[in-house]
Amino acid sequence: MNHIKAIAFDLYGTLFDVHSVIDQCEKRFPGRGREVSTVWRQKQLEYTWLRSLMNRYVTFEQATEDALRYTCKHLRLDLDEPACNTLCDAYLRLQSFPEVPAALRELRARGLKLAVLSNGSPHSIGAVVGNGGLRDEFDHLISVDPVRIFKPHDQAYALAERVFGLARGSILFVSSNAWDATGARYFGFPTCWINRGGGTFDEMGQAPDWELRGLDEVARLFDGAERNAPLA
Repeated sequence: MNHIKAIAFDLYGTLFDVHSVIDQCEKRFPGRGREVSTVWRQKQLEYTWLRSLMNRYVTFEQATEDALRYTCKHLRLDLDEPACNTLCDAYLRLQSFPEVPAALRELRARGLKLAVLSNGSPHSIGAVVGNGGLRDEFDHLISVDPVRIFKPHDQAYALAERVFGLARGSILFVSSNAWDATGARYFGFPTCWINRGGGTFDEMGQAPDWELRGLDEVARLFDGAERNAPLA
């Protein structure tokens, strides 16, 4: 791992739990919170992918709001404007996964440059990281907004090369989203998949270089962990 000089992290689902919005969803729709969060997240992702294919970019905040409106219509739930605003604001106040703060501090202590590389806008990334108290752990917060296309497009991943000023082979990419890890691996990043839930990696022609159970295991890669093996 001596060739790795920097790490780029996905934000949503990797550092921060997108389903920490369940509490707010449950307050608005009692008994339906988890269902709303699940459909909302899936549709949010679909909208980013579809808009990239159609070359019809909108900010991540707009895609998130559109996905929420769809979700409520689909589930036959009444969504007024105050509730829409409250729920969308919850996406700016996500909770980090428990191991994340200490893991980031340990990686920084090893002299690595750290960045977020996210489909979020500069505003949403800054809000999530800032509200989570983690802004000081990152050298860069990188949004896809300048290229106006979402991951997993190559132009999105190329932003990390540009911002770090490093070749892609020197940047470890870390994501809990299999589609994201796949796109990053095709781009040429060494890639780590955070598989917290014991899921199955997508069959799209690539495999992650490392499969780990949490962010706290990433530092162990720099202690000589074996390639392509889950860590105990």
